[in-house]
Amino acid sequence: MIYYTADLHLHYAPLLAGRPFATVAEMDEALIRNWNNVVTEADTVYLVGDVGYNGGYVPLDALRRLKGHKHLIRGNHDTGFEDAVRLYECFETVTDFNEIDDGDSHVILCHYPILYRKRGYMIHGHLHHGRGAEFEMLRQLPKVLNAGVDVNFYRPVALAQLIENNRAYYAGELDDLIPPPPHITRGTEGWLPAKPDFRPIPPRP
Repeated sequence: MIYYTADLHLHYAPLLAGRPFATVAEMDEALIRNWNNVVTEADTVYLVGDVGYNGGYVPLDALRRLKGHKHLIRGNHDTGFEDAVRLYECFETVTDFNEIDDGDSHVILCHYPILYRKRGYMIHGHLHHGRGAEFEMLRQLPKVLNAGVDVNFYRPVALAQLIENNRAYYAGELDDLIPPPPHITRGTEGWLPAKPDFRPIPPRP
């Protein structure tokens, strides 16, 4: 089985204000538990960016506990790791863009949403569960799917469930369960610098 997810942001305290967890430890444990309750070691998971935060190091302690064959499509919080080569300890591939076939559906994968209307689906992260201009645009594009945990109940999902979750989210049917997040104050720990810390994907050792 193939699963999709994004925006785990392991160890990242500023996101607690918009998530139903009291502490970072509680959030991390819930994300790991939910993942492993869904995914088996035989399954494949595409994580469409932002495994941790811009704190300098890969969150290996948590990533090592996640089941399955994992593939990372890097997000803006994944490009500045000092120890980026260690991503290969947990991910079979590390890319900035990917294309796969999931059954009869062709899927393109990028952390940032790409306008897409043709066959198959475009799967992204990055936007979390905001309700800004991007939300209004993407609700008109049912083939562009948000894999972020904030929209998918903090667990990886298969394509059919991802399609349904996005349909309900953009239709407003999940507003009580997934309210818009509060504003996060710029300058909190892990906030991205004004100039993105973008480093090329390191070669596999």
